[in-house]
Amino acid sequence: MSSASFRNGSGVSRGGAMKIDNYNPKYSPSSSSSSSFKSKMQHSTASSGLRRCSPGSIGTSRDDSAVVSGRVRVAVRLRPRNAEEMVEDADFADCVELQPELKRLKLRKNNWDSDTFEFDDVLTEFASQKRVYEAVAKPVLESVLDGYNGTVMAYGQTGTGKTYTLGRLGKEDTADRGIMLRAMEDILEEVSPENDLVSVSYLQLYMETIEDLLNPSNDNISIVEDPKNGDVSVPGATLVEIRDHMSFMELLQLGEAHRYAANTKLNTESSRSHAILMVHIKRSVKGKNPSLSSENGSITLTGKTLKPPIVRKSKLVIVDLAGSERIDKSGSEGHTLEEAKSINLSLSALGKCINALAENSAHVPVRDSKLTRLLRDSFGGTARTSLIITIGPSPRHRGETSSTIMFGQRAMKVENMLKIKEEFDYKSLSRKLDMQLDKLIAEHERQQKVFQDEIERIASEAQNRVAEVEQNYADALELEKLKYQKDYMESLKKLEEQWTIKQENHGHQKFKIGPSDNGIHQMSNAESPMLSASEEVVQIKKKLQNETLLRKDAEAETDRLKSESTHWKKTEAARNAELVKLRKMLEDQACQKEKLEDELSLLQSQLLQISSDADEVKREQLRDTGDGERASMAKLFEQVGIHKILSLLEAEDADVRIHAVKVVANLAAEESNQERIVEAGGLTSLLTILKNSNDETIHRVAAGAIANLAMNELNQELIMSQGGVSLLSLTANRAEDSQTLRMIAGAIANLCGNDKLQAKLRAEDGIKALLGMVRCRHPDVLAQVARGIANFAKCESRASSQGSKNGKSLLIEDGALPWIVLNANNEASPIRRHVELALCHLAQHEVNAKEMITGGALWELVRISRDCSREDIRTLALKTLKSSPSFVAELKRLRIDHG
Repeated sequence: MSSASFRNGSGVSRGGAMKIDNYNPKYSPSSSSSSSFKSKMQHSTASSGLRRCSPGSIGTSRDDSAVVSGRVRVAVRLRPRNAEEMVEDADFADCVELQPELKRLKLRKNNWDSDTFEFDDVLTEFASQKRVYEAVAKPVLESVLDGYNGTVMAYGQTGTGKTYTLGRLGKEDTADRGIMLRAMEDILEEVSPENDLVSVSYLQLYMETIEDLLNPSNDNISIVEDPKNGDVSVPGATLVEIRDHMSFMELLQLGEAHRYAANTKLNTESSRSHAILMVHIKRSVKGKNPSLSSENGSITLTGKTLKPPIVRKSKLVIVDLAGSERIDKSGSEGHTLEEAKSINLSLSALGKCINALAENSAHVPVRDSKLTRLLRDSFGGTARTSLIITIGPSPRHRGETSSTIMFGQRAMKVENMLKIKEEFDYKSLSRKLDMQLDKLIAEHERQQKVFQDEIERIASEAQNRVAEVEQNYADALELEKLKYQKDYMESLKKLEEQWTIKQENHGHQKFKIGPSDNGIHQMSNAESPMLSASEEVVQIKKKLQNETLLRKDAEAETDRLKSESTHWKKTEAARNAELVKLRKMLEDQACQKEKLEDELSLLQSQLLQISSDADEVKREQLRDTGDGERASMAKLFEQVGIHKILSLLEAEDADVRIHAVKVVANLAAEESNQERIVEAGGLTSLLTILKNSNDETIHRVAAGAIANLAMNELNQELIMSQGGVSLLSLTANRAEDSQTLRMIAGAIANLCGNDKLQAKLRAEDGIKALLGMVRCRHPDVLAQVARGIANFAKCESRASSQGSKNGKSLLIEDGALPWIVLNANNEASPIRRHVELALCHLAQHEVNAKEMITGGALWELVRISRDCSREDIRTLALKTLKSSPSFVAELKRLRIDHG
């Protein structure tokens, strides 16, 4: 970042500070990637950092809901040297030294002594505007979208980049956009144009007078305090509704044109007023189902409790304070001198209020200045507040830098009580009830008609079937009857014909008794027709009996058909009952589906809350919050459980996957949680989502979680066995974001410290991946690369001393030596320290000496042995030079005294 890119002619960095007299490493906060969160509830992601609690009973207003504690968050940002300082301070070192990975800052007293401070975030001069926004303003903005008030404020000496940090428009380069523009972009992306309202006021406090930057004629606006809740408002200010990004940018340009500025020795465009941007947001709460009683706003209808919609009103205040200055340095005189006095008085009043709040004083002098009255809610009030203090590196301004740092230190002790402001929307509830009633009536009528039509159809079908069966039965019976009658008549006719023939035959065969010898024989022949007639009668009787039996069979068949008809009717009735039962099952399934959807929505909401809580826990790494952090992490497991969180890594919704990864990453930062995560399959899930996802945010957060797990030796072997190094190397080759590369480099660096994995790590291109990431040139990435190389070299040195390794260093074989030599004297102390250690460890193995001599490493070892700031590294380099025959011979040849 060049100095020319700043509005005030200076660059900026961020962080947070706390002075520590006896520093204990175990309380140092670990560096974490900035998370970008986009909630679809829009609710990603995202991680407001607040510990939410379920509201109590609610009446017409939600102002009486439970409050939660929220400390003022403080970040420090260092601007680079400007052109003037590069010339005048060329022979002097910077008065500050940043340690961003430890979130620490050192303020030099002299060449041999310095004070150390810790902040919530420490940003170097290389920090981008996007990183500043995500670290300082993003958590506050997400709280504002959740219904809390929020404040973002910049404090520092004039010319250190406050206005650049907050109000930069970025016309030439969109990457230079400040917090105001980025915050409004996120707000407009989150709110619904149909249901939500966003409006803006832009004011300046000049010479203890509040003026409207959007309407300069409105130059004496009064401050009004609500006697009930103490809320501060400026009802006389112009309030402009914002619908799109361009209108907001035009509004900022209009306000900046009316803001007072002057040319001083410290700054060519020094702001002479405090600028206050107020963004008012009114949002309808979706998907929330608070527990309400009928007398506290609910309406009971037909045994069901209906909840009125909830509207949240929140306010985001962004304050660009005028720079503090010393009159003798700024050269102010005349009217500019009066302006400087007014600015210093208001800043002094603000400092007194913060001192009183930090010391829990019974009296806080908020009425000493209009500035402190306007910021009454921001310090010690109900707003979530984030402060960024800006400093410069020049030793000439060490006093102002020290004063700014101490201001930030005191601000970190201020506790705010955060509170959501919600109201019931009864008009919306009434409209919703009317629509639901009309819909229910129409649905009821439709279902009633469908049911009636179905009943009629089933009844008609049953009647048709019964009529058809009865007709078929009657037809069959009639046919059977006609058949039997016909057979009967034919049988009678045949019998009659036979009887007639017999009678005729009987008449022709009358016998006479004469004088014949054969008389007896003739009489027997006369008697035979009589016997034949008797047989015919017997046959007829048999046939009648058969006819009787057939008739009985027909009647039995008729009874059977009637029984079948009755059975069919019963079957139809059972079928109707089954139909009713199936309808009931469908209704139950619909209710079950609705319950499952509600549970899914609740689970996603819990995930977002867990993500925000975890982000808050990870940022609060101060000594006095260690027990609270562990309790919060344990609470996360109890609320949802690691298995449910891991299952959400496979969710279809991209935002749900992103926040699930963030929760796992935050939990993995705690050593006590790592074993449970690995046992539940968390490591495998992280590697899988890293392999299958193309989302840069998921790559960054998943790599950070793997880096946390890789701090454990057992987990390191699991990562290697599951192909983790190859996957990390592939991801590093595709990644462009510096934070993603930093996380990947950190994970590989942790693996490089394991003696057992060196050969496999090199075989899976781990070293090449580290060297490939130096293309980013970001100091944080280079520091992790240097740490990985140092760890690898240390393991090789240990193996060589134990006699288990005789060959040349794998680092040298993979071409790491030129980069190591090039960065052995890097300006960034973390990079330089790790590279110096790597050189010393490589030099302890005699087989590497030839390549190190030809590659220029010997000269760096000599320099380290003489000029290294760390005595242990200096001693190690000197010992190495003396113990290596090759180095001793080369130094002797070159006639160099190596001590």
